[in-house]
Amino acid sequence: MKTSYTVIGKYERDETKPSIEVARNIAKLLDTTVGHLLGETDNLNVLKDPDMLIRLNELNLLSEPDKGVILYAIDGLIRDAKTRKAYGR
Repeated sequence: MKTSYTVIGKYERDETKPSIEVARNIAKLLDTTVGHLLGETDNLNVLKDPDMLIRLNELNLLSEPDKGVILYAIDGLIRDAKTRKAYGR
């Protein structure tokens, strides 16, 4: 991480906060996400897929009505996939 043990100790004791870049490096070393380090999610793999991140960023650029339609369709597809899985299809 290119930092001293003293600085790491300060992070651990919550005496100082790491920069965004340091947080990214820590997450990368631990094979997790910055969101997980911050306690925003328990899911270790959330948003680690670069292709999914690209799609979510593209979705975020759309108008609210378009986002709503797309999320509605995605919700339906996820529901259907879960149903198929539950019934062994």
